[in-house]
Amino acid sequence: MTQFTIFVLLFTCLFTCVPLLFAQENKAVALDKKVKAFLNSHAREWHDWNVPEADARLLYDIIIQNKYTKALEIGTSTGFSSIWIAWALSKTGGKLITIEVDESRYRKAVDNFRKAGLSEYIDARLANAHTLVPGLQGPFDFVFSDADKEWYKNYFDAVAPKLIVGGCYTTHNVSDRMNTGFGLESYVEYLKNLKNFETTFDDRGAGVAISYKKSGK
Repeated sequence: MTQFTIFVLLFTCLFTCVPLLFAQENKAVALDKKVKAFLNSHAREWHDWNVPEADARLLYDIIIQNKYTKALEIGTSTGFSSIWIAWALSKTGGKLITIEVDESRYRKAVDNFRKAGLSEYIDARLANAHTLVPGLQGPFDFVFSDADKEWYKNYFDAVAPKLIVGGCYTTHNVSDRMNTGFGLESYVEYLKNLKNFETTFDDRGAGVAISYKKSGK
């Protein structure tokens, strides 16, 4: 290959690749702006069992720091946590499956995803998680569980085998230092005694158990 040929190839690559990189960067900047504007304009409207912002930011940070791409959320509500999760996934090249049993909350969440500009990063499903979750194929690298508390262990046991080593399973309203009012002490002890998971707790919001999978067994 002659020097001239190499020069032509480099020149061609420069003028085809650079515009694509700028286009991707501009899309990310535009999406950030749209998501921030949506969250700011709806800051006082998140009810219906949505998480505090501190907890949503925590989920966002975990995904970004670990570059997770295959996420599952059990319990959408109207989509506040889903938006933060999907926003992070938009930066890692991932996608979220989120499940909601209540049709009115589900429809509101889907509308919120559209308005926030995140629909392409979310697979929202109207279903009973008791039956849907065990049948999900996976694998997943990030999970956020925030549905019916009495079923927390069932969800964990159904999904943990499908979580990759190095993946993270987070559970809302769970703490080992404060009473969250949901009677989850036995679940806390269960998590802490798992030999293939390492669990810590973040109490800045409503309590989040953060369980990283260390090994397959």
